[in-house]
Amino acid sequence: MAESVQTDPCPGAPNDDLAYQDAILQGVSRTFALTIPRLRPDLRTVVGNAYLLCRIADTIEDSDALGVDEKLRYGDEFVAVVAGDAPPGPFGERLAAGLTGGTLDAERDLVRNTARVIRITHSFTPADRAALLRCVRVMSEGMERFQEGQFAHGLRDQRHLDEYCYHVAGVVGEMLTELFCAHSPGAAERCEALRGLCVCFGQGLQMTNILKDIWDDKARNVCWLPQQAFEPYGFDLKDLSAANHGEAFQRGLLDLVGVTRRHLENALAYTLLIPKSERGIREFCLWALGMAVLTLRKIRRNPAFTSGADVKISRRSVRAVILATKLFGSSNTALRVLFRIAATGLPRAAL
Repeated sequence: MAESVQTDPCPGAPNDDLAYQDAILQGVSRTFALTIPRLRPDLRTVVGNAYLLCRIADTIEDSDALGVDEKLRYGDEFVAVVAGDAPPGPFGERLAAGLTGGTLDAERDLVRNTARVIRITHSFTPADRAALLRCVRVMSEGMERFQEGQFAHGLRDQRHLDEYCYHVAGVVGEMLTELFCAHSPGAAERCEALRGLCVCFGQGLQMTNILKDIWDDKARNVCWLPQQAFEPYGFDLKDLSAANHGEAFQRGLLDLVGVTRRHLENALAYTLLIPKSERGIREFCLWALGMAVLTLRKIRRNPAFTSGADVKISRRSVRAVILATKLFGSSNTALRVLFRIAATGLPRAAL
């Protein structure tokens, strides 16, 4: 049975820490700064905190100033911090001082204020804390398995990509599902079905980002595309460049768009399992899903793009997603129709 819903969003956390969490979220994520406020207060605070924990883990992994051994050491220490086995203040100060280079100022500020974030984390219920800790631990394990320097020329195959997506996004889908079920009695009644689809939800969003960010990743000498997808067309990812991404590469890319579409179809099925009474949770999921589908449309129309800006959806498109979900978010039939319309023309591959 689900826990009773809290009337106070986070009764054990200082108000200034909660204010900092809301403010820094605006600085480190445009998308989640939009979607998280759709959740009711008790769930909004936990999910916002979970996102910041994941962002700290991502900042460690993405740093171009830290060596492999440093990243692994900081990743392990961060798991201990979240678990309550290591002090957050010294960790945050040391890590922030080492994040030179390409780390964003907002990310460095977030890391420096790790203690504030963790005070909120440690005010949650044991069930919520366990879900957050497991997610951070799995992400940290993935950091060890998928060190960026090893993958300048792509992953092996789709299964290898699935493993990567699980460690960085599928586990987030699992965590969100546990939080939804802990805070919503209606979601708890469908928890097993939600658990069966939540990894696809995370993977669909992550694969969309991977396809959109091909060239940003390439600039960091990283490629998360699976070589196997391009072999039938005679293209080797070792040869990928802005001057060499012609028809053979684009055909493989569109195949991956088809795989991503199938994951997003499962993400829609996941969202439709959320009770209609939980409008905030449904909108949280639908906004992210809608923006992902529109991004895939832009990639399909322009597979020769050479910058993420070329396939970034407009603010007008974001507003259209928000309006559509507000108008039709309580009708599963209407949402299925909207998805089919939005996905018109996208390839559809087998999973």
